[in-house]
Amino acid sequence: DYKKIDRKHRTTLDHVKAQFTCDTQRVKKTVCSLLPIIGWLRIYNIKKWLLGDIVSGISTGLVAVLQGLAYCLLASLPPRYGLFTAFFPVIIYFFLGTSRHISVGAFPVLSLMVGAAVTRLVPDDGPPVNITGFEGLTQDQQRVMVAASATFLMGIFQLAMGLLQVGFIVTYLSDTLISGYTTAAAVHILVSQLKFVFGLTVPGLSGPLSLIYKVFVQIDKTNIASLVISIIVMVVVFIVKELNERFKAKLPVPIPIEVIMTIIICGISYAFQFDQKYQVEIVGDIPPGYEPPMAPNMEVFQQTVGDAFPMAIVGFAVAFSVAKVYAIKHEYHIDGNQELIALGLSNIFGASFKCFAASTALSRTAVQESTGGKTQIAGLLSAIIVMIVTLSIGFLLEPLPKAVLGAVVIVNLKGMLMQVRDVPYLWRKDPPDCVSVQISLPIVMSSVSLLFSSPRCSVLASISGTDIYRDRKDYLNIFEPEGVKVFRIPSPIYFANIDFFRNKLNEYLGFNPLRVLRKRNKALQKIRKLLSKGELQIKGVSCVSINHDMYDEGNLEDLDQPIDFKDLPIQINWNRELPANIIVPKVDVHSLILDFAAVSFIDISALKGLKTVILFELIRIEVEVYIVACDMYILEKLHSCKFFDSEIKSSMFFLTLHDAMLSVLEKDPNPILKSCTHCFLRNKIVSIAAFTKPPLNLHVGDLHALNRPSDLVKSWCPAGFTSKSKL
Repeated sequence: DYKKIDRKHRTTLDHVKAQFTCDTQRVKKTVCSLLPIIGWLRIYNIKKWLLGDIVSGISTGLVAVLQGLAYCLLASLPPRYGLFTAFFPVIIYFFLGTSRHISVGAFPVLSLMVGAAVTRLVPDDGPPVNITGFEGLTQDQQRVMVAASATFLMGIFQLAMGLLQVGFIVTYLSDTLISGYTTAAAVHILVSQLKFVFGLTVPGLSGPLSLIYKVFVQIDKTNIASLVISIIVMVVVFIVKELNERFKAKLPVPIPIEVIMTIIICGISYAFQFDQKYQVEIVGDIPPGYEPPMAPNMEVFQQTVGDAFPMAIVGFAVAFSVAKVYAIKHEYHIDGNQELIALGLSNIFGASFKCFAASTALSRTAVQESTGGKTQIAGLLSAIIVMIVTLSIGFLLEPLPKAVLGAVVIVNLKGMLMQVRDVPYLWRKDPPDCVSVQISLPIVMSSVSLLFSSPRCSVLASISGTDIYRDRKDYLNIFEPEGVKVFRIPSPIYFANIDFFRNKLNEYLGFNPLRVLRKRNKALQKIRKLLSKGELQIKGVSCVSINHDMYDEGNLEDLDQPIDFKDLPIQINWNRELPANIIVPKVDVHSLILDFAAVSFIDISALKGLKTVILFELIRIEVEVYIVACDMYILEKLHSCKFFDSEIKSSMFFLTLHDAMLSVLEKDPNPILKSCTHCFLRNKIVSIAAFTKPPLNLHVGDLHALNRPSDLVKSWCPAGFTSKSKL
């Protein structure tokens, strides 16, 4: 009765031909893709953005200097090479990177991974590994060669992955996996900095708990001056950082407490000669200028290939994750493959000038964004600040105690260390997900084989006159109510595919819910501002009292909150024309039905994504969400993981897709759609009546006069037919 549409699917050959087809438009697109600077430079608003970029560049540059020196200690290199890492990679990323906000440079976990390779080949005590290129070099020069060569190889891996278009690999690193490894690395970093905090000279040692043993076996040799300096710096920096977080809505820029404490302690150390009077270990000689470029050593390549590949993955995963956060916040697109190319070339170029591995640090990126940075011009200016320090005023940092750098590193580990609080929650709610840190890497590698069989999402519609739902692309005679979308998820949902489903859903809906929510909240802020100034009048309302200070347009976190009309005397219809030329994207969908019939599993990461990214955003823009055919195991897991709250209620779950559709149509004010609900029920009753004994003589035409579905059952079904056991 319902013939399918014969749809031609593209073959592998078609895809290959498309890849090698060349025209003017494709060349232009390729150039813009390889040089993202062209895209944002064309729309650069000098009046609105330049001042913010300048302030941000100066602030970020000062932080980059300090973090470069501090993280260089993790890499077991002389501090000056941290300044190189804060300069050279930034220049390349300025032209090739797609993120406008991340601050490229040293990252503590990567620095620690470099340090592990460096100390393995060039240990503190004992001879280095037998490598021809080490002949005639000092220990520091040997270590720089190892770090630069490992970084060069890391850059080659990243560049190769970018050219091969495998940026998707980051999706196979779950939140749990990344949190587990970064928390463990944070503990490792913390212990490694204790030698600077206590002012100890630690001998080389390997084995379980060797780091802790190395420090505490010499605890009686603690340098009290170093310990006191570290404690003071940690306490002051921690308190001011907490105040920055608490009052970030009121502060124009975060207080750069690390920079302030560095200047103060550096001045005191110089005045009182801490290194001579109290034997405090200081940064020491920082020769001005840069060193000539250096070719990587092939023998070091062979020794560090096992270190370079994990460094490439971790560096990209961290940078891409941070970049994605700010891309969503500021509504622009980032390209994972181009990010790999940009980071790869940044590390290759930087390694040639004796830099160590570069990625991004969340704290430094937060400074760049929160101080008004709009584009990578802020990053370029931060590199110029670092260059000025390197060429002319680096000597001012020579009296700085290394205890200060160790204390700054430890305080900045707070965020990563606090992730350990998730362990009890994960263990209670999902033990397999909790232990996935130990087993996820093999799973990641085996999961790559599934990439070329990605799930096929679809939008469903009912075949007219039936309760059968199929892909709307496959049939002509279908019924799809206006404003209602049925989205089928055809596989388990987990950390690796939650973003895929989200992007597909946004594609089928025709809008990005988060973008719509933020646009509406921005519009609401403007309307409140106009009302408070008296520039906008509401008919029939004589006076409106609004405290505009509560609604600062710069407070971006408020834009993700539910729409709040509590202090307005009106409700706003977002699909109509708004006053003062305020434009908000129109949303023509009022109901979304998610078909979970094929969803047999959902993990914690996907559950969080489903709740915070999909359901919260859709519900907050007045789109009703229904979930149908959900497995009982999944439903129990949602309850145990506190999925439901004041916004997300269990009443959104329906046993079948058709039940949900009938409920949606019953709520719809459109009388035509309501009659369609009755039509569904009439057809169903006639179908059932035909099989009763004796058969009931019912016809659809006899039922048109009835107004409510309940009338159908009461008036036309035989006695006892409506009991639950028989229906």
